[in-house]
Amino acid sequence: MHRKLDLADIQGNILHAYGRTGFPLARCILLHVNQGRAAEARLFLDDLRHRVTTAALWRSRHTENLPPDAITAPKPDVAINVAFTFPGLIALGVPVRTLRGMPDEFQEGMLRRAPILRDVHDPHQPITQLWDPVWVAELEDQRHCVHVLITLYANASPEQFDSPRAALDASYQQLANQCGEDRGMKILRGHRGPGDTYQDMAVLAEPFKEHFGFSDSIGDPVFAGQYADEQRMQKVVRGQGKLTANQEWVPLATGEFLLGYADEAQEIPGAAMPNDFSRNGSFMAYRKMHQNVQAFDDYINHKAELYARIHSLDQEEARETLRAKMVGRWSDGIPLMHAPTYGQWQAERAALAAMPPGERELYQGRMLREFHYGDDPDGSRCPFSSHLRRSNPRDMLDPTTLQPGRGEAKKATSVLNNRRRILRRGLPYGQSGPGISDQEEHGLLMLVICASLFRQFEFIQQQWLQYGLDFDAGNDTCPLVGNHDDRSKFVIETAAGSGKPPFICDQMPQFVEVRGGAYFFIPSMTALRLIAQGLVDPT
Repeated sequence: MHRKLDLADIQGNILHAYGRTGFPLARCILLHVNQGRAAEARLFLDDLRHRVTTAALWRSRHTENLPPDAITAPKPDVAINVAFTFPGLIALGVPVRTLRGMPDEFQEGMLRRAPILRDVHDPHQPITQLWDPVWVAELEDQRHCVHVLITLYANASPEQFDSPRAALDASYQQLANQCGEDRGMKILRGHRGPGDTYQDMAVLAEPFKEHFGFSDSIGDPVFAGQYADEQRMQKVVRGQGKLTANQEWVPLATGEFLLGYADEAQEIPGAAMPNDFSRNGSFMAYRKMHQNVQAFDDYINHKAELYARIHSLDQEEARETLRAKMVGRWSDGIPLMHAPTYGQWQAERAALAAMPPGERELYQGRMLREFHYGDDPDGSRCPFSSHLRRSNPRDMLDPTTLQPGRGEAKKATSVLNNRRRILRRGLPYGQSGPGISDQEEHGLLMLVICASLFRQFEFIQQQWLQYGLDFDAGNDTCPLVGNHDDRSKFVIETAAGSGKPPFICDQMPQFVEVRGGAYFFIPSMTALRLIAQGLVDPT
């Protein structure tokens, strides 16, 4: 039986990626609860909660086939959501008995767990120089500690404003007018970039592209209850759920992403009390990730010259192939598992272009998402250490994957991967391109949502992206987002019998740098009311 969720009790950013549903501009604001003014801060939240966007459905092209009674909310001009750090919950007066039920990693926070996450790529440079001042100011003065995150996403076609920018600015100004040193909360300063008091993001292009030029936000998982019956089968069949022994895609357990529900282990993990405080909430890892676009392009161009000579390719084909091998997809999102060579990629693009629009959308949706790695046991199609394969190994690590020379094994599932899935939100920030230095502000603001920061986000970050043993890569880190030093390398395997040796990309510079972040609790609407009205009762 399909699970029904109380969409009106769940914040909208958990179930919906706004950037893909017509909200091209966004802004993140960090706030601090002023000492001695917790009661005023709660009044601010009590007013704000009436404007918070829930997961209730509104009319859009994504819901056009749903029955009228499924649409229960108007599409907002600005989608507003709110989340809290552990110190923020303390400052707002949440009882200690409730707070001690929070996970250890959330209580410690991302800043103090940066060494575990390997977020400092240069050991000779202190984190206070690497991260934006807004994230590290609390090390010097607790009056600058991050307590609250408010995200604003502007509708591409607002009803009450002339443009998304006007809607975003108006919503921000409304919040700013309610904050200050003499109010319950103040807006924290210290974001690098054009806005000192906020972090802006924007969709760079359609389809959604990040600064290295790749289509992004393709493979988010599907979990039970996330979609209505009419949408669920279409979403799951695209490979966004979990792979069973029968090679069927089904939704992941709700409890992998929402608190208060059974997870893939068929357990409901312990959580902060009372139950209403945790249920329908989740956790978020906020990550500001600076992209060294010029360094990436220069490195690819340099290595492509050698790759072209070895494989008798022209420079453009060699360049695009190296980029795809590092990421695991071609720049338009087509996975290497579907098109492992440049010629096959071009043929796939031509076939897509020749299809009628409706047929193209259905085929493309499945092709971009529905694949697994059991068909590539030697990594010759998609390198073991590519970013895509490391961040979501699908069936690769399952012990029943087919192995060369060992006969027919049982069909693989994705059971070892199912407890490591995450929801990715956020958008790129800043401008990049010819003539724009890597010293400028540009990158990706990644908002990772999951029920367990430790088991899901931190495991992927520490074990899969920053350590290569699971992928037969020794200590080699992810070629895209891993920490690189003079010994860093990325191995591109070749098929057995090809007569070509593996190609090694060595001496990789740092392509991505973490510039700040924190762990947040995203409460349900019920919990937000309890926090705002000071009614949390752990008994």
